[in-house]
Amino acid sequence: MFLAAVVQLTCTSNQDDNWEMTRCLVERAAEHGARLVATPENTNFLGHHDEKVRLAEPLDGPTVSRLRELAAGLGIHVLLGSFNERSDDPRRCYNTSVLIGPDGQLLGTYRKIHLFDVDLPPELCFAESATVEPGDTPVVVDCALGRLGLSICYDLRFPELYQLLVSQGANILTVPSAFTLTTGKDHWEPLLRARAIENQCYVLAPAQYGKHDDNGLRHSWGHAMIIDPWGSVVAQCSDGPGIAMAEIDLSRVAEVRRSLPVADHRRL
Repeated sequence: MFLAAVVQLTCTSNQDDNWEMTRCLVERAAEHGARLVATPENTNFLGHHDEKVRLAEPLDGPTVSRLRELAAGLGIHVLLGSFNERSDDPRRCYNTSVLIGPDGQLLGTYRKIHLFDVDLPPELCFAESATVEPGDTPVVVDCALGRLGLSICYDLRFPELYQLLVSQGANILTVPSAFTLTTGKDHWEPLLRARAIENQCYVLAPAQYGKHDDNGLRHSWGHAMIIDPWGSVVAQCSDGPGIAMAEIDLSRVAEVRRSLPVADHRRL
């Protein structure tokens, strides 16, 4: 059993401010005893999409390096929900999640597979694929705390990804997000609870919240939360930057799967 925390941020194009807010909240969670702290999608930058590509960094760039040092200094696991990772295409970057161990070592890297291309006028028209190169590999990381299945935001709408992660041993699912206000108010919690229930896993869902400075194009729903393998919301952030914390007891995963052996009953 261990204590986990999900971070809620309101990030902008000011990377220094984003870092200070992230650092303070990760440190606060660690002070309260969290051994795993997860930050949202777009932790280092949430602004104009062309600028995001221009500022994209390699895995050994400043964003990951800072968080590796922070994790090692605090002696905790840190999930960098996502950052804009440089790709070979000068027009696009990867949207990449990174799990860091308590010694500062990289334990796993996942590049977002499903990209957010939607047309919901007048509130929301968005084409993530214009500036982001999709990944193609599901990732489960086996670490001292459990087996984490990594995903990012829009992946949440594709249950087959999570079934695959569980088939590869995941008992904790991470869903760092910047879910929009338009979709989040109706879909965020139901989708997260569904992924927890159908896969009988804990779900850690750090989130972006509020208005960002990309000319009013983005307004994130927030409500970062932790959900247990029965589908109960056991911790949730209120408005604004903050943290939500809950105990993760993997014996509860085993108990739920034993009592209701969905995986054994699957026929398709």
